[in-house]
Amino acid sequence: MKLKVCGMGVNVSEVAELRPDYLGFIFWEPSARFFDKTIPDIVKNIPKVGVFVDASISEIQSKVKSYDLQAIQLHGKESPAYCASLKEKLNEDQPLVKLIKVFSVNKDFDFDELLPFEELCDFFLFDTKGKLPGGNGYHFDWTMLKNYPSQKSFFLSGGIGPDDFDKISEFLKSPQAEYCHALDINSKFEEQPGMKRIPEIKEFLKKILSINKKKNYEL
Repeated sequence: MKLKVCGMGVNVSEVAELRPDYLGFIFWEPSARFFDKTIPDIVKNIPKVGVFVDASISEIQSKVKSYDLQAIQLHGKESPAYCASLKEKLNEDQPLVKLIKVFSVNKDFDFDELLPFEELCDFFLFDTKGKLPGGNGYHFDWTMLKNYPSQKSFFLSGGIGPDDFDKISEFLKSPQAEYCHALDINSKFEEQPGMKRIPEIKEFLKKILSINKKKNYEL
């Protein structure tokens, strides 16, 4: 189980010092966490994820080069054809860039929507369907993932906060968690948009490490 801290902005270096597994930078201008700064020097082995919403392929290519991004997270209505073209273009420039396709989930979500993206994306990400493309700040019903038809690893997002660890622990014991690659946290760990609460993230990481150690021991 890994951890992605998304919506980076104000205290990037301090978060990076905690060694999360991914750092997310939002390049969608309407977002309160829109990132247009310079990324400070951080630990090299923490992948930087660029978050985009229906952006042009040329814009994404530009941001990948400018910010040395290791993964692209697509949070809009990007089609399979778009993903295929983007993957082709990225492979020409930097073939190791990963592609994460986001699906906004509610009780009516149809997992058949995943099928056309199966061979095009490296990961899926499940977030709560709401007014915004992401960052709506509340959970969807994780038990829905019992219907997950794929073996592709996914990120679990949607209003995850410091007080959710008991719920997360229960989820990770369930069959639907088998392909859960990482938890994605954002607004519930902030003082203000982009300003993360370091002690809470540090404690959350400790709890994830304890679960990982327990799972390894059980195996």
